[in-house]
Amino acid sequence: MASFLLFIIYVAFIGLGLPDSLFGTAWPAIYSDFNLPISYGSFISSTVACGTIISSLISVRLIHKLGTSKVTAFSTLLTAVALIGFSFSTNIWFMMLLAIPLGLGAGAIDVSLNNYVALHYSAKQMSFLHCFYGIGVSVSPYILSLVISGENGWRNGYRIAFIIQIAISILMFLSLPIWKKINKAESKTETLEEKSLTIRETLRISGVKPMCVLFFLTCAIECSCSGWGSTYLVEYKNMTTEQAARVILFYFVGMALGRFLSGVIADKLHSWKIITIGEYVLGVAVLLLAIPGPAFLSAIGFFMIGLGNGPLFPNFNYLAPESFGQDVSASVISLQMAFAYVGILFGPLLCGLLGQNLGMFIFPIYIICSFAAMAVITVLTRKLLKEKQG
Repeated sequence: MASFLLFIIYVAFIGLGLPDSLFGTAWPAIYSDFNLPISYGSFISSTVACGTIISSLISVRLIHKLGTSKVTAFSTLLTAVALIGFSFSTNIWFMMLLAIPLGLGAGAIDVSLNNYVALHYSAKQMSFLHCFYGIGVSVSPYILSLVISGENGWRNGYRIAFIIQIAISILMFLSLPIWKKINKAESKTETLEEKSLTIRETLRISGVKPMCVLFFLTCAIECSCSGWGSTYLVEYKNMTTEQAARVILFYFVGMALGRFLSGVIADKLHSWKIITIGEYVLGVAVLLLAIPGPAFLSAIGFFMIGLGNGPLFPNFNYLAPESFGQDVSASVISLQMAFAYVGILFGPLLCGLLGQNLGMFIFPIYIICSFAAMAVITVLTRKLLKEKQG
């Protein structure tokens, strides 16, 4: 029964990833249909990110009041409604309105399931959980590629995504008795034993602030590579668009493989050890990316960035109950998720502004500086937490 519940959680995380890559893939067709400038896509993606940040900060109160299972079920339903709404949109303003529930739902799913897995499962399951997110992110572009040339184009892509998402939502509602049966003490634990802290109270906990910065940096690196890597390869490495797309594919493969391998070795190595290995790989990768040379060096560099950076997010998350206590882990994880989405929002934005004003040669320098800050803060954070626990 516990294994079946874990399967349900994995499926829910596929649903979390499903909308994330759908909009970016569909946007070229959408702005063409609506006769919009290409840059307007950032309005919608920023609205989603802002909704996710807000949801991440308030979802801990919902978890205490409703429980993880109900929050996940209703949030998945919320994202499904947003997806079907996107498919019937006729202008960008309606899409921006729908981006609000899409972001709110995604943030609540992220916080509730990350906290639940961190409390009730092992580091292995946490890494595999984020592998399933990678499946969701990969499925959307594939679905869209099959239907975008058809009669309803990108709209059919969103409708198929809605069907998948509503099926996941139904599964989540049907599984509510299973959650209750497996963990009868969950409701009591969440409402009585766990503490619902304010943002200020959470930030006062020793070690929370630098850990939140680590979430910002790992997500800034991840999304800057996916958002601007192809542009850097085309403009600075003189690749064709098709060549650059293949190289970025290596990056996503590396990320998925990194999280999978993290799950495989999690029983043998502590999360901090996996983080250290990941950052060593990431350090070599960013240097490879900056070295002038043939295209295959760039492909190896991007692959290794995904391989090294991929395991960091799930392992940082898994450390929350151990580092700060199970009673406040939900509050800490909600704040960490908020910082992660701030990194997703502003990391690529800063990279793009630097590239626009200075040239895309700045891209590897930006990634190197972000990695250097991450490496230093990781060492300081680990030392701080060791002293705290000692």
